Amino acid sequence: MKRMPMITSFMLFIALCISLAYWVMQLSKPPLRAIAAPTQVDRSIPLEASAGLFGGRSSFAVASNFQLTGVVVASDPDESVAILAVNGKPAQAIRTNAQVVPGVTVKEVNKGYVLLSDNGVIKRVELPTITGRK
Repeated sequence: MKRMPMITSFMLFIALCISLAYWVMQLSKPPLRAIAAPTQVDRSIPLEASAGLFGGRSSFAVASNFQLTGVVVASDPDESVAILAVNGKPAQAIRTNAQVVPGVTVKEVNKGYVLLSDNGVIKRVELPTITGRK
């Protein structure tokens, strides 16, 4: 029992050292940096693009009485223009969402093709490829 005050003092000294070390570490650590979440990139492949690889067909019908002679693709899709010839007539420049003939409108203009809406049926008209320039 003679040593009890000395053991208690030693235990209190150890607790003081632990407490002092904890608070020094808390006050001297650098502030937390904000962590930004990584951006999500859509890497999905459209199924229409891979349908031909596995023997499938594209979901677009091909319009045979329309001939695409040129396209002007703008940054705003509504300002894009397709140059179409209908039934062998001279080609006309037609904007997106404009009527080609009654019931047929230009739905979408892309770099190599145009999508037409023929009374709700989507038809695809390809731009012919140029071969053998000399």
